[in-house]
Parts: sequence; structure tokens; C-alpha cells
Amino acid sequence: MKIHLLTIGKARGTYAELCTEYLKRLTDPCTVKAMVAPTQKAECAALLQAIPENATVVLLDENGKDLTSRELATKLGNWRDQGVRDLVFVIGGADGLTDAIKQRGNFTLSLGHKTWPHMLARVMLIEQLYRAQQINQGHPYHRD
Repeated sequence: MKIHLLTIGKARGTYAELCTEYLKRLTDPCTVKAMVAPTQKAECAALLQAIPENATVVLLDENGKDLTSRELATKLGNWRDQGVRDLVFVIGGADGLTDAIKQRGNFTLSLGHKTWPHMLARVMLIEQLYRAQQINQGHPYHRD
């Protein structure tokens, strides 16, 4: 399964370093495409255009489902077992996602009820993907 991370805004400094570190640890291929656009509508149009055909799309949104790390690992394993080839995670800009992109989503994930800076949300998501990988492989990285 190929993982795609589509985001608004480019990670810099420590955020970029942390993203790179966790991306190196992932065994599944994972690409990150960061986009910049002048308006929310333009951001979402760019995001929609970047989604591969027939992809399963996970939107990050504060109103999404807040899964534990183990639940996320199970969900990722289920998608893999169902033959999902392209799994796309979408992190919108500061104004969120438009209805058009929300309609394209197959699942909406929350990183909790707090508001996180977009760059930190990116790091947290990539770390959680790595953690889920380790859980599914029975590695002791994750401790209950």
C-alpha cells in the first residue's frame, strides 16, 4: 500500500527534520506533497487534483474520529487487507477543508479535540503512521 500525504504549507526547520526522520522509518512507500495556494478554494482544488484515482482518502479534521494508536493500526491493517493501493491523508490549510473535498473523503480522522498548528499535525500524523506500522509488526516501539 502506498501512502500519500497531501498538505497545505511547507514544513521548515525542526518540523521538516522530524517529518524526514519518521518518513525514513516507514517501510511502506510514503510521499509528501506540500502545496501553497492563495485561497481555501484554491487549496482544496489543488488537493483534489493531487488525489490518485480510486484512492482511499482520509481527511484530518477536528470533527473526525479520534482513534487510539492501536485503533489506527487496525484501520491501516484493514485497508491493506482490503487491497487498498493508494491511501491518501489530507491536511488542509488554516481555514480547513471545503465541502467539495469533504465529499471526496472516505474517513475523517482527528488528532484530538485540541487545535494543533498544521506543521505539528503533519509531524504527529507521520509519527502515528510509523507507530501503527510498529504495532502491526509486533515491535515494542509502542507501549501500553
